Amino acid sequence: MNSSNQGKKISYVIVTPVRDEAQHIEETIQSVVHQTILPAEWVIVDDGSTDGTQEIVARQARQWPWIKLLPRPDRGFRDADTGAIGAFLAGYRSLETADWEFLINLDGDLTLEPGYFEQCIDEFRRDSSLGIGGGSLYHWSGSGAREMEPGPQFHVRGATKIYRRACWDAIGGLLPIPGWDTYDEVKAHMAGWQVRSFPHVRALHQRPTGAASNAWRDSVKNGRCDYFLGYHPLFMLLKCLRRVFRKPFLVNGAGHLYGFIRGYIDRRPRVGDAALIRYLRRQQMRRLLFMDSTWR
Repeated sequence: MNSSNQGKKISYVIVTPVRDEAQHIEETIQSVVHQTILPAEWVIVDDGSTDGTQEIVARQARQWPWIKLLPRPDRGFRDADTGAIGAFLAGYRSLETADWEFLINLDGDLTLEPGYFEQCIDEFRRDSSLGIGGGSLYHWSGSGAREMEPGPQFHVRGATKIYRRACWDAIGGLLPIPGWDTYDEVKAHMAGWQVRSFPHVRALHQRPTGAASNAWRDSVKNGRCDYFLGYHPLFMLLKCLRRVFRKPFLVNGAGHLYGFIRGYIDRRPRVGDAALIRYLRRQQMRRLLFMDSTWR
């Protein structure tokens, strides 16, 4: 254990929403079981799996009493917008540990190095203003090397998100809405907290982000989420133009822009938080004008 944590009791809890993760969940469980600092409680929410995921988790839960299985009925399809966050919130409500310091949302297809959570918590210990943090995601490339999944350091991927208790309370927890993993960070910034990922702390993503559906559908979904959250149209246009040159070429940016524009065409509702939309757009415009911004 790192000397900075010697003699300190660290209480963290994990909630993992899963659906049809039989191929990966056992490896994820084993990587958590071998952490240098173990969680006080881990709720794995089976969101209607039909591939044996629930049986694997149940077997592991019999061996490790701090692992708990929470089964949910099968809705008949994978809800890409709010299915995972709905399952996460169900798991959060079922937690029995009341005195946790850190709450972790962990996907069921990640493999963690033994010191992963200890290193993450060290980052929170060193920075009292850090409200949301987490490691960076890597996956195996075609050449067999570890390749970092693209993303800015000011954003923490929903697959491995850690909330400090005081920040979680300040933002009022999470909402089951599209774009929840951006909404929470904007709320944290509005409340005076910092948000960042840790490039040196690695989580291996067995299945790259979006692979559960496909690149086009994932990009369209992200565009819908950005519309819902009230992204500034100019910022969104430039963001999509940049994504045109990211693999898979054209698909990423075009799908993102299509999903965003469909929001206007279909007159879809937006998040019911006018102050958040104003703050978000102001930060985005400051970024375009090369001014200090949370959108670094």
